[in-house]
Amino acid sequence: MKRRSFIAATAASAALLPRIAQGQDLAPHVARDWTGNTPLRYPDPDLVALDPRFRRYILFNTPIQRHHVGTMWAEGPAWNGVGRYVVWSDIPNNRQLRWIEDDDRVTEFRNPSGNSNGNTFDHQGRQISCEHGGRRVVRYEYNGDVTIIADSYEGKPLNSPNDAVSHPDGSIWFTDPPYGIRGYYEGNRAEQEHPLSVYRVDADGDIKRVTDDIDAPNGLCFSPDYSLLYVANTGAGQDIRVWDVDGTILRNGRTFAELVDPTTGSRTSADGIRCDVDGNVWAGARPGVQVVAPDGVTIGVIRLPEVCANVCFGSTKRNRLFMTASQSLYSVYVGVRGAGVA
Repeated sequence: MKRRSFIAATAASAALLPRIAQGQDLAPHVARDWTGNTPLRYPDPDLVALDPRFRRYILFNTPIQRHHVGTMWAEGPAWNGVGRYVVWSDIPNNRQLRWIEDDDRVTEFRNPSGNSNGNTFDHQGRQISCEHGGRRVVRYEYNGDVTIIADSYEGKPLNSPNDAVSHPDGSIWFTDPPYGIRGYYEGNRAEQEHPLSVYRVDADGDIKRVTDDIDAPNGLCFSPDYSLLYVANTGAGQDIRVWDVDGTILRNGRTFAELVDPTTGSRTSADGIRCDVDGNVWAGARPGVQVVAPDGVTIGVIRLPEVCANVCFGSTKRNRLFMTASQSLYSVYVGVRGAGVA
């Protein structure tokens, strides 16, 4: 870790510890019945404001709910507004699952899935998936056909595409870390062919590496006006990076936030990230989800009993946060709507 980053992380930890010790914002975690059979006193104690700015996003009369348990490692939730369902990946089991809002039902959506990780929907409503097994990004067409968006760069296979986002201009932006080629659990062991990078694929299929100025790019998202691109760094830096989007080019890369687990005071890193319409970044990070304001300050957390990887906004008003956490799918209604399309 860079000396400057270490000093900043230490200062952030120190700033949090007095509040934790005094129990002002972070009450002791209490085991709960996740079946929903035992009533929970409102407000949900696992929605925690670390900063007064987060209180507006906590709805008094709503609980965190668990919809499914049984995955090996859950990632990549994405909301389909037409079908009113969330699709997500169970990477080691090589399948995608679907939770249907109408009747709270879970079905197997796609098997095999190419050990898919991140999923999203483009601005035409087509599903985009990042496959560890196939080392590619694909699009599922309306008729069920599979279109390969990207599987190589400069004649060499990609590493293992992880997460993708859609831009209104028709381009798809994705990250390419090595996690799917490190073994046989979430993909297939292979040699790394490229730097760990972020790519953009234009509507005409032209692919460009937009940055490799990051240790290990993971989740990514645009700001509500698409002027900023945030990328979670799960490498040594353990930060969230941000760039100015200048047309098809990224400029002025910098650290946006360095996260600290408020329950322990130790450094942590974000996995999947999504923006809301107010510009806050919601990140899968210990102790569940951390919410980072546009100025880079963590203002709230959602505590979960499992490690949370990815998040997305959905439901008819896009004010329901879905969270894929290890073996389970969770959701909670919040006082803000998600930005983007999925």
